[in-house]
Amino acid sequence: MSVTRVAACHAAPIFLSAHATTQKAISLIHAAAKNNARLVVFPETYISAFPIWSALRAPTENHTLFERMVAESISANGEEINAIRAAAREANILVSIGFSEKSGFSTATLWNSNILIDPMKLTWSPGDGHGLKVSKTEHGNIGNLICGENTNPLARYTLMAQAEQIHISTWPAIWPTRVPSESNESGAGGAANYDNVAANRTRAAAHCFEAKCFGVLCAGYLDEDAIDTVTDGSSTPDVIRGALQRSPRGASMFLDPTGAAHPAFTFSPAGERVETAFLQHEEGILYADFELDRCVEGKQYHDVVGGYQRLDVFKLEVNRERRDPAVFSNEGLDNLVKQDRC
Repeated sequence: MSVTRVAACHAAPIFLSAHATTQKAISLIHAAAKNNARLVVFPETYISAFPIWSALRAPTENHTLFERMVAESISANGEEINAIRAAAREANILVSIGFSEKSGFSTATLWNSNILIDPMKLTWSPGDGHGLKVSKTEHGNIGNLICGENTNPLARYTLMAQAEQIHISTWPAIWPTRVPSESNESGAGGAANYDNVAANRTRAAAHCFEAKCFGVLCAGYLDEDAIDTVTDGSSTPDVIRGALQRSPRGASMFLDPTGAAHPAFTFSPAGERVETAFLQHEEGILYADFELDRCVEGKQYHDVVGGYQRLDVFKLEVNRERRDPAVFSNEGLDNLVKQDRC
């Protein structure tokens, strides 16, 4: 069987520093390659932060944080991604990394993007279907959706219909929906906070079962630097800090083509393999070995795109046109320039 080793980086960015986070990503790429990974995955908007403040602070308090995020967002063809490309080339490894992408047509429009080097990109704000593609690589057919996109059945089916074998889903380190009290980990009114692990695994497992593909769930890690940054300047710092410290954290894990947990492991500083089901409360790189031939057996009796799709009833059309906010015609301008030159 063909085997692909995948590494999920359960790692914190250097919060709101694109350059420093890029350097950390490069070191993790080389660490994963040293342990024979062929694909290394980073969390949602790893470069350079996920805007967790939007869940906790009033919009009127977030102007400075948004300005910093704009300043530390990057371009898909900028120096940070080019440095990641160079590291991937040097390490001979595929890299999937989330980043906050700057638009070329606005000073402050940002996209929640993911790039696969080999390239694939899908975006946030909202974007378009240009990147809704499965990349066919020597280490498997790889698709990616970001966070809540994994709840979109049409986006998921689009990837299934391209013979996806490895599905990457990326997630933030935390997303509080309620503020837990000090005496009770549930939120206001006694209702439970959002369980990141259960919700994310449910969505990813459903996709793996339907697509008969392997799943890589890669969540970010929340460190004290991020908590300090999000708390600073808030009118209710104790509430913000408490919510960040007590709310459920995201986890990184792997799933098999039935949607069940797939065996995973880490490496000790001495290089010894340590069996580890998932990473949640500590930083690290989680590894799994995927036997891609296992994507075949389940399709014998339940192939969503090869027998259960009912092409006689349903039709899905995907628009991959790149969407721009304006289309400019240069004909009149060209004539004007010619006249001015006469």
